[in-house]
Amino acid sequence: MRETRRQETMVVLMGGPLTAGPRLDALLAGKRAVAADGGMRHAPLLSALPELWVGDFDSSAEELIARYPHVHREPYPPAKNETDGEIAAEAAIERGATRLVLAGALSGERSDHALLHLLLGLSLTERGIDVVLTSGEEEAYPLLAGIRPLDLSLDLPKGSLFSILGFTALEGLTIAGARYPLEDFSLPFGSSRTISNVAEGPVRITLKHGRAILLARPYDMTGA
Repeated sequence: MRETRRQETMVVLMGGPLTAGPRLDALLAGKRAVAADGGMRHAPLLSALPELWVGDFDSSAEELIARYPHVHREPYPPAKNETDGEIAAEAAIERGATRLVLAGALSGERSDHALLHLLLGLSLTERGIDVVLTSGEEEAYPLLAGIRPLDLSLDLPKGSLFSILGFTALEGLTIAGARYPLEDFSLPFGSSRTISNVAEGPVRITLKHGRAILLARPYDMTGA
């Protein structure tokens, strides 16, 4: 009998905005966590303190550091090859994580960091790590298909907005449970065809080939 590996979900606290709400609470509840530099300010949203705090600490005020003296810190020099968030994600994987919630990974002051986090999510997915990125108000799900097709179901509130952003051309894209469904569709790279769709209940995405990100806004009913 083949042994099924237990899925271990860990949270990576990143430096972007993070808004409390029922969906975020469900993602974070009872999870182990690693904090990346200033992402430690989100620690009160967790059930327990992060077990590790990494980074160059250029975004962590002295008051924040003083507030959590018992959390183990691993400092890195500012001149390094990876972002604090990437280091924290790798630390979580080293601790056994097979699924990551990148909390505080969207928006913020640095659009380059926000875009990098989306690419990081795709890269981790390629390695077999299940990833969701969240700001509390917005969620991002990497979509990756190639050797194996993708089949993803998301429980999104009826009337909420979602978009699919192709990082390559997409082949065999099917969107079900949405106001604007598609079936076995070929989406050219750079097309806006899959922007601003509306969930009609649970949404199912299947994809035969390509890389994309699904961005969902569960509390945004402007398209209803």
